Amino acid sequence: MAFCPICNGFEEIKIACSSCGNALMDNGRIMDYYDDYSPYMPIDQMKMEDGYPADYENRECPHLLKCAVCGMNVVRLIKE
Repeated sequence: MAFCPICNGFEEIKIACSSCGNALMDNGRIMDYYDDYSPYMPIDQMKMEDGYPADYENRECPHLLKCAVCGMNVVRLIKE
């Protein structure tokens, strides 16, 4: 069974914003923002419906990253 090192607190994302250069903050899995119940749905089921076709097959976890300075959002796929 694969697991996301970011979701489980083993690693941190350290990526600079491509717009302003400040650090991007991890806001968790993108699918947790889809509706009120999505954080409680099975992860593999949500991966099949999240709009990122290869994340389930490639065992990747899509995280929403946001810049606190300029507000830029980006989704980064994290290898599980």
